[in-house]
Amino acid sequence: MSLLTPRRPAGDDEFVGEVHVYQPHSVGLPNLRVYLRELWRRREFMHEMARTDLRAAHFKTAFGMLWLVLNPLLLGLTYYLLVYVIRGGHREQGFMAHLLGALFAYHFFQQSVRASCNSVTGGRRLLMNSSFPRTMLPIASILTGIMKFVPTLAIYAVVHVINDQPINANLLWAIPAFALLIVFTAGISMLFATMQVYFRDTRAFLPYLLRILLYLTPILWTVSDLNERSGGELAKRVIRLNPLFDIIGAWSQALAGGRPQVSMLVQGAAWAAGALVVGGLVFISREREFAVRL
Repeated sequence: MSLLTPRRPAGDDEFVGEVHVYQPHSVGLPNLRVYLRELWRRREFMHEMARTDLRAAHFKTAFGMLWLVLNPLLLGLTYYLLVYVIRGGHREQGFMAHLLGALFAYHFFQQSVRASCNSVTGGRRLLMNSSFPRTMLPIASILTGIMKFVPTLAIYAVVHVINDQPINANLLWAIPAFALLIVFTAGISMLFATMQVYFRDTRAFLPYLLRILLYLTPILWTVSDLNERSGGELAKRVIRLNPLFDIIGAWSQALAGGRPQVSMLVQGAAWAAGALVVGGLVFISREREFAVRL
């Protein structure tokens, strides 16, 4: 291609055409309208990337599908026995359903964030040889997480019935609650994917942060446990600062057949929107440097 080829605006030529011209943008951001349009145009490719990740992990085999369900289920049983022993053999009716429902949701969050953290550095060859919105990489990891999460709902449904949990219209509140979790996960995933490019020790630090969030999230305990606990007001405030407290708390309340607290849904929506805006802007504004940093 001749060096005299006329230049088109970067926003129109960034992901299509034979010549890719990179020009400065305000605050390091491209034309977001064009960027989002190109991202949506490649939605089928993102879905295929997610399916490829599943096939690579042998989830198309019978044992792979079985392990997909057994892994979080065995983890839930382990935590249940731990809590049961700590509580001296006493636990309220329906706690097993709460534990598994919350743990399955957190397992989705945890797996998606950990996979997304390595999505850019692990996709070095694709990133160096193709021009596409880089947010496709962490989004594909989240889609993989959703595909892994869906089969666990069948296990939860069985436990829900065995534990005599109510089946009513309030269960539908679990849908917007989980949608908030997906949005929050997307924002956090893009943030950590960016950090991993600049700070390669992020991947080693992440499991410890996720373990702390596990204990600060109403999974091994319930929202009512925190409300009924006397004293420790400072500790309660710290726990409520955890974004997953509101999101997974609302999810658990919906699964228990109750209507989630409005305050938890509103605060969860604020956390989700904030994470998506911050994580998305940080990722998109820096993605032009990824090829150089890798």
